Amino acid sequence: MASIEEVVLLYLLRRHNKNNRNRRTRRWGVRPLNTTRIQDGEFVSLVLPMRQLDEEKHFEYFRMTAETFDHLLDRVVPFIQHPACHRAPVSATERLSATLRYLSTGMSQTALAASYKLGTATVSKIIKEVCLALWAGLEEEVKCPEGAQWEAIRDGFWEKWNYPNCVGAIDGKHVRIKAPANSGSSFFNYKGYFSFVLMAACDAQYRFTFVDIGAFGKESDAGVFSRSKFGAELLQGRLPPLPCAPLPGTEVLTPHVFVADEAFPQKINLMRPYPGSQQLSHDQKVYNYRHSRARRIIENSFGILAARWRIMGKAMECSEDTAEVVTKACIALHNFLAKGDQDLPEENRYIPQEWQIGMVHLESGDG
Repeated sequence: MASIEEVVLLYLLRRHNKNNRNRRTRRWGVRPLNTTRIQDGEFVSLVLPMRQLDEEKHFEYFRMTAETFDHLLDRVVPFIQHPACHRAPVSATERLSATLRYLSTGMSQTALAASYKLGTATVSKIIKEVCLALWAGLEEEVKCPEGAQWEAIRDGFWEKWNYPNCVGAIDGKHVRIKAPANSGSSFFNYKGYFSFVLMAACDAQYRFTFVDIGAFGKESDAGVFSRSKFGAELLQGRLPPLPCAPLPGTEVLTPHVFVADEAFPQKINLMRPYPGSQQLSHDQKVYNYRHSRARRIIENSFGILAARWRIMGKAMECSEDTAEVVTKACIALHNFLAKGDQDLPEENRYIPQEWQIGMVHLESGDG
């Protein structure tokens, strides 16, 4: 009769043999098709010539000019520069190039790997690393307003959108993802797909001022908002940090406010529209019109974000953690590029001219 030690050894041997059978044998260090990357990969054969010879194609490919690309590279290179430890290292420029291509097209990582002649696992690692670097390198582009910045936001909403004492518009956006493992229905939203929630506020220039990323897709906007750091501070009266100010043309002191849709709670510093439409007075209808005009800036901001970075309009085929990092990178890039959008030729603008100019300023109570 076999001893306990013999039984254990036999079990371990069988498990070892089974694991060896199931383990995929790596046939090569670099896939043969990828060995010519530095001769005819997309970065060498298309991107480098394009950066030198075709500004129009460069903008279409990267959503930015070559000059802006170089400025962006300077901001992120401290976070992605690696010491050369490979016969054909992937440069910081190529890493940024591949990542921007992924964000701008929403193409699969497998397709991107094939065009750049890189391994799929390598591309996946590069995308996450560069997206983290974009969030870190563009930190100044997405930060809580301070001091006079609050007043500039308020002035922008009044001058462009005819809404006084407004310091931001708030809304949530569902970011599509593949079903996370073992998540049940937590990420399955009322629209019928898996997502997490991007909760954000923006200024009058379509730039995001606050973002909260990663809440379960099944949660309501109001629930996500109340549990976010930004939402908690607003609901507790700590935001915005401005004293009451008179409405334009009057001596009536009123608080500074954010605007949101009817899904959010009405607070002294958070305005929502009057409910319904049939029984509203003329003044209430006028208010709702102005409220809508100011609130739609956040909807337009989400639209601009998804138009420029198409990954934001597709179901991300990556882990939830990577999807959140990708979203942060797109937010940072959005703010980074929004500042110079009006200086681009009209055909390259993502913010239409009528959105840049705003509304004709009205002083009367009729609009």
